[in-house]
Amino acid sequence: MIVAFSVTPLGVGEDVGEYVAEAVRVVRDSGLPNRTDAMFTSIEGESWDEVMDVVRRAVAAVEARAPRVSLVLKADIRPGVTDGLTSKVETVERHLAGQ
Repeated sequence: MIVAFSVTPLGVGEDVGEYVAEAVRVVRDSGLPNRTDAMFTSIEGESWDEVMDVVRRAVAAVEARAPRVSLVLKADIRPGVTDGLTSKVETVERHLAGQ
């Protein structure tokens, strides 16, 4: 399963990068495949519990420093699929290249 999520601290001002970095650090330390871009962090794991535990801990890391936290989450639940973070992008790139 792949979960894309965004954690936003509220009530801390405009510059939230240091708070978001705390959440990303939790994801990277999890050892699960992940990717961060300007809007979301995606994480891939075998089970709902495994992935959601990391999301929960990432939110808690921001919550520890901010008075309010917003979470946006999107999940692709597809049993038996692994390496979706890479293979989905490779499929699109292959189509773009005309293969």
